[in-house]
Amino acid sequence: MAHELLNGLSPAEVDQVLALGTPMTVPSGASLFRLGDPADCLYLTVRGRIRLTLPMLVRGKEEDILVDERLPGQMLGWSALVPPYRFTLSATAPLETEVIALPREALCAFCEASPAVGSKIGLNLAIVVGNRLQLMQAMWLREMQHIVELKSSQAGAARSDQPGRLL
Repeated sequence: MAHELLNGLSPAEVDQVLALGTPMTVPSGASLFRLGDPADCLYLTVRGRIRLTLPMLVRGKEEDILVDERLPGQMLGWSALVPPYRFTLSATAPLETEVIALPREALCAFCEASPAVGSKIGLNLAIVVGNRLQLMQAMWLREMQHIVELKSSQAGAARSDQPGRLL
């Protein structure tokens, strides 16, 4: 299976990187990590899917708001390679899911020993982070548009409630 983190690597290089990892099964409904947890590993999704969520207070109750889903071939947990090494979202398996956990220390040591591989992994990581940034920006813009429309409609209603005032 091709993994987005390993794009551009030779089959031998892919095997070497995968050998650094540990296969894990995440049971249905189980949490892989929570927002703010130390990020010591990044994960490659092999089978199933992982929901990435942001815990938010909604009407006084904490809810996990879906940000993204990671499918086979995709990675998650890139916070393991970016200081301060804390997860920025929560990750949960909605169904039994298999991942490969790549420890930061082992992956970084391998990349230092193989700079060409490290460069390709770094570029692939930047693509994943850039995609997440675009996703978060689109979500933020949609919410800001909603707020602007809401304020605009409230201001219009306030103006129409004032007698003798032209709209």
